[in-house]
Amino acid sequence: MSFSTDSNDSRIALITGASRGLGRNMALRLATSGVHIIGTYRTRADEAQSLAQEIEALGVKAVMLPLDVSRSETFTDFVTQVGHALRDTFGATGFDYLVNNAGIGVHASVVETTERQFDELMAVHLKAPFFLTQRLLPLINRGGRVLNVSSGLARFTLPGYAAYAAAKGGVEVLTRYLARELGERQITVNVIAPGAIETDFGGGAVRDVPDLNRHIASTIPLGRVGLPDDVGAAVSALLSDNMAWMNGVRVEVSGGQLL
Repeated sequence: MSFSTDSNDSRIALITGASRGLGRNMALRLATSGVHIIGTYRTRADEAQSLAQEIEALGVKAVMLPLDVSRSETFTDFVTQVGHALRDTFGATGFDYLVNNAGIGVHASVVETTERQFDELMAVHLKAPFFLTQRLLPLINRGGRVLNVSSGLARFTLPGYAAYAAAKGGVEVLTRYLARELGERQITVNVIAPGAIETDFGGGAVRDVPDLNRHIASTIPLGRVGLPDDVGAAVSALLSDNMAWMNGVRVEVSGGQLL
């Protein structure tokens, strides 16, 4: 996998929601490839600092910054913090990869979903990627990459995820528009859509409830539920120079769930 390894041209990735779950695995996989990491966390500073130590043990640099992506009014201050981190820790003025990963899960039928739940899902999963990308654009290097995170639920349907999936469907449309508009700066924009993965997302039910895990595995041709490393490896591949000509594309990483 091709990433720059020159110490004077090392790549930097900014990953939202990096302190746990899929974001943590993405950060570690990229760090293994020599990519420096700026990660965000919402509440668990201890988890974020533990990750930073793991990343630095791999020989690259890491900075963890607090960010609640549901609060777009904080984005201007966050961008200022990113600029300071780039200068002070990496000796850089910009970064190369933005991964809009931070997310929350709500399981409720259409009848049961409240406006508050709906608004929070849209704020986290659609509004945040739109406006955070917008605010960070001056810091994204020419020829960089933006990778948004969707869900297999934007393709197949499972009761209880209508609002969540609708937000992710919006992210997929946004991805195509970003790809079109950022092309003049040679920035590619793609979207990855994980299927069911064994993480603590949504209370960890897929990971921790054996009957649910077996049922989902029965819908996947490869016969198992996904693991965080399945997604982290795909993210590392999609951000590498080998995928430089891929743009505006949705890539589902689900093992073929519910084909």
